[in-house]
This record gives sequence, structure tokens and C-alpha cells, in this order.
Amino acid sequence: MGFLKKMQDKAMGAMATDPEAVTAQQRAMGIDTAAFGGPSNAAVSADDPIFAPIEGISLEEYARIAKLGSNQGVTDEAGMIAVAAAEGHDGAAWTAAAKGWIERMGQNMAIGQTFRKHFDAA
Repeated sequence: MGFLKKMQDKAMGAMATDPEAVTAQQRAMGIDTAAFGGPSNAAVSADDPIFAPIEGISLEEYARIAKLGSNQGVTDEAGMIAVAAAEGHDGAAWTAAAKGWIERMGQNMAIGQTFRKHFDAA
């Protein structure tokens, strides 16, 4: 095995694979992925307004309902509106919240990572 291959393997082995660890490594190196057109990897506190409910639907509730829809095999907006309605949410509020949470995930990776934790736990 060549020297460069050994160095590459060593570097790859040192890289984190956990999304939160990768984000932390990027921040430690002064890299904000927003500079490259992606969502920001800047740290966000749990009480940041970016986590505020949208149309009364929290990120945790959005993830819970998304998991219900996933478990039921729902693959379209109308189906998700029906799932949300069955859980007591207004269809228009659900649609606005879904759009808003997706937009926020595009703004900061912390939203998507938190969504994933709630989704997996649901």
C-alpha cells in the first residue's frame, strides 16, 4: 500500500460519521456550510425562535405525525393532511407547518437533526 493511500485511509478513519459530530468538526474548523449554499451548521440553542411552533405545531409534533404517516405508507400531501386531521390538526395549519418546518430545516442543520431524533423516538 502506498504512502498516500495510507494517509488517506488514516484521514478517513479519523472523520466522524455521526451527523452531529461532523457538524461539530466543521464548526471547529470555522466552516459554515451556509457559505456554500447549504443549511447553516451554526449551533442553535434549544430556546432559539427557529424552534418555535408553526401554526401551533411543534417540531416534535410534526415529527410524530410524520412518523405516523410513514408507518401508514402515506406518500403524498393529501394523505399527510388526513393523518394530521385524524390527530386533531386543521389541514391548512398542518400544510403551513409542514412547509415552514421544511424551510427551517433548509436554514439550519440543527432543525433537521432534532426532527430526526423526534421522528426516530416516535
